[in-house]
Amino acid sequence: MDAGSLFSLVLCAAIVGWIAYAAARRYEALAEGYRTHAIGAGAALIVFVAGLAGLWKFLTGLELDTSIIPIDVWVDEAVDWLLLKVGEPLDQLNRWVVHKIGFFERFLHQSIAWPLLTLLFTGIAWHASRNLVVTVGVACAFLLIWSMALWKPTMQTLSLMSVSILVTVVVGLPLGVLMSQSDRARSVMLPILDMMQTMPSFVYLIPVVMLLGLGNFAGVIATMIYAAPPLIRLTDLGIRLVDKEVMEAATSFGASRRQKLFNIQIPLALPNIMAGLNQSIMMALAMVVIASMIGVRGLGQEVLFGLQRQEPGTGFIAGLSIVLLAIVLDRITQSYGRRMETHRTVGH
Repeated sequence: MDAGSLFSLVLCAAIVGWIAYAAARRYEALAEGYRTHAIGAGAALIVFVAGLAGLWKFLTGLELDTSIIPIDVWVDEAVDWLLLKVGEPLDQLNRWVVHKIGFFERFLHQSIAWPLLTLLFTGIAWHASRNLVVTVGVACAFLLIWSMALWKPTMQTLSLMSVSILVTVVVGLPLGVLMSQSDRARSVMLPILDMMQTMPSFVYLIPVVMLLGLGNFAGVIATMIYAAPPLIRLTDLGIRLVDKEVMEAATSFGASRRQKLFNIQIPLALPNIMAGLNQSIMMALAMVVIASMIGVRGLGQEVLFGLQRQEPGTGFIAGLSIVLLAIVLDRITQSYGRRMETHRTVGH
């Protein structure tokens, strides 16, 4: 065993001992026993790992850095099995989703002229915020995007994002409600959400592309995986934060569990749900450039072209358009969330 491995073993033993000693200080009555256990655990750890290293090399002739648990092989076999079993239905679903995204994209880009769409978003901003600065800012953002000749890729990005967020809401909202109603479901979902948020997006793009191929459908699924956790978490949190006295009053009046969920908990949790939706939209926009690497068209593709062709101006204006679109959607969703919070406070 080399010096680095030996140092790691000693460090692990020291950490085990420190944790046990800290616990002993907290429970003085068991202090002596904890100290004894700490010494024994540290010594056993060094002996066990050192013995395992020698035995493994003796039996196999391999070093410990060789893969013992072939998780990569299992993942490859699982993807191959899925392709064999559900490849044809996935291909049909892929074609259907791509057709719908294309229809929505053509509707935004061709059927609705850019002045009408700008006025539409300006009206939505005014309805949400009742703030002249926010409303004028939304109008100026769309005018700036049009003036940079990036209206078509912006509409492509907006159409893909709209479908992705719709799928995220359809999947994420029920999961958040389920987590709020069941501690067991919550304990299962939390590690999955942690993995979804911490796994580098390039990693799960690999099986998504293998299953779904390149293009918009793979981009929708990848975006949904990346953007869903905030909506799920904040839906769960919002429902759990509903005042217990309100729930007790509803119970005393004979409300069923379904009535309490749909008539009390979800309406009162709407500000938190809107905050989760806001964060999901922002994370979906963060996936725009990454999704362009698997054939998704739009502003992300313009950024990628700027990088590949060494044209910083092209990449900059496309990135600026992504920022402007993010600001518009952020201000609108935040304004609706504040309005819901105000109505809830006034109602109380």
